[in-house]
Amino acid sequence: MAQLKARIWVDAYRRRLGLLSIPVYVLAHGDDDSGAILVKLSTLDGQAQLFQRIYDLMQDRRVWDCVFSGPEPEADAFIEKQRHSDTDLWVIEVEDRAGRHLLDDDGLGG
Repeated sequence: MAQLKARIWVDAYRRRLGLLSIPVYVLAHGDDDSGAILVKLSTLDGQAQLFQRIYDLMQDRRVWDCVFSGPEPEADAFIEKQRHSDTDLWVIEVEDRAGRHLLDDDGLGG
């Protein structure tokens, strides 16, 4: 199965969130073709979650996994550490008090 280029996935994700008036920002522009993507969900109360795609052997598909949940400054430190080791990394920030990120919706598996 062909994998979407990172830039195309990011553009589609931003558009989908925009349709629901969920603010989304590109904090770091990674490699357009094959950069990994890290999504930060800020609930605007000082807390954040970070999601990245992993391959789930049990489900035989790529899924979004929460790799961090906690205070936003700690999430930002995690991001900086990841960016230092992977300069091709995309970092997308979603801001939603209700915690909506739409990563589990059909069409975003990428």
